[in-house]
Amino acid sequence: MSSQILNLSTDSFDQYVSKDSNIVLLDIWAEWCGPCKQLSPILDEVAELYLDEVKVYKVNADQNQDITEKLKVRGLPTLLVMVNGEEKERILGLTSKTRICQVLDQHLEG
Repeated sequence: MSSQILNLSTDSFDQYVSKDSNIVLLDIWAEWCGPCKQLSPILDEVAELYLDEVKVYKVNADQNQDITEKLKVRGLPTLLVMVNGEEKERILGLTSKTRICQVLDQHLEG
């Protein structure tokens, strides 16, 4: 995992996500989830590409079920694009770096 990506817990979620006016890319994942493991190196690359523009965080769904319930996560992996704690976009399942970058670019431009 990239040093740019923080693992969040219930205690740190509000501090890093709810109050952040920057664009946040939140990865909801689990250890047992094969597609989540495939997505991890893609997110490392995205975190490096958008170093100064987007904060990338991970939340382990099994260890933070209160967060997944609050965000109405129904499948893994789930990527959420958020600003000020408000969900702007949701990407379900394994996706490409290109797709993630397209989504982030739309929110950065707009």
